Amino acid sequence: MFTPQGPSLRELARQALSSVEHGYDLLAPKFDHTPFRTPDAVLTPVANLLRRLGPFDAGLDLCCGTGAGVGVLQEVCRVRVAGIDLSAGMLDVARRNASRRAPDTPAEVPAHWVRGDALALPFGPVFDLVVSFGAFGHFLPAQRPALFAQVRQVLRPGGRFAFPLPAPARPGSYAHLAMLGFDAVMRVRNALWRPPFVMYYRGFTLAAVTAELRAAGFGVTTYALDEPGRREDGAPRCRMLVATRLPPDIKTV
Repeated sequence: MFTPQGPSLRELARQALSSVEHGYDLLAPKFDHTPFRTPDAVLTPVANLLRRLGPFDAGLDLCCGTGAGVGVLQEVCRVRVAGIDLSAGMLDVARRNASRRAPDTPAEVPAHWVRGDALALPFGPVFDLVVSFGAFGHFLPAQRPALFAQVRQVLRPGGRFAFPLPAPARPGSYAHLAMLGFDAVMRVRNALWRPPFVMYYRGFTLAAVTAELRAAGFGVTTYALDEPGRREDGAPRCRMLVATRLPPDIKTV
């Protein structure tokens, strides 16, 4: 799963016994060499789809990590883009990644980096597009309504909140059993150790999240991302969920 440049088992254990913020500060220098970084096989089709849905002026990458999603925004936004993350270490790596751009790379919209909490976003309604990649496991189900309310608050009317959502693993498969095991380990860890490290992905399902976004005042559309391929049953391995901010007087069901 990890390249030779990635973290050692000891480093991962140290991260797992830290808080979410400090754990990612520790992981940041090697994060891009782990499977936790969203792969280009997902980023590229997301960018292609967003390009068709645009144009967009201003974009925000929620929980931006080392900046891979900000690169997507720079491809589809015309005026400004920003990335926000709780981890100062991840933002430091994101800045370095952006500064290492090849000299002959075409000019892009400059990125702004903000350290902040996704549950208390320091922006008004100034964005046309908010994206996020792989961060939702760090929010408990009870926190998601507040998270989605924050996203709605920073979007202009008609603005969109977009993120990829992998298909759930088939029950009984290796991936499914691995996720069950990881979930169990995290729950035991959090029962025995403080501070907690929230990282639960099993509850982030298409049906649950769609209902929560609609309750928060969004209209929701899903798109199949064909590039990552399809499962044996023909279902896409990954979808993109696009939630559009609705006027306050429009109710969703």
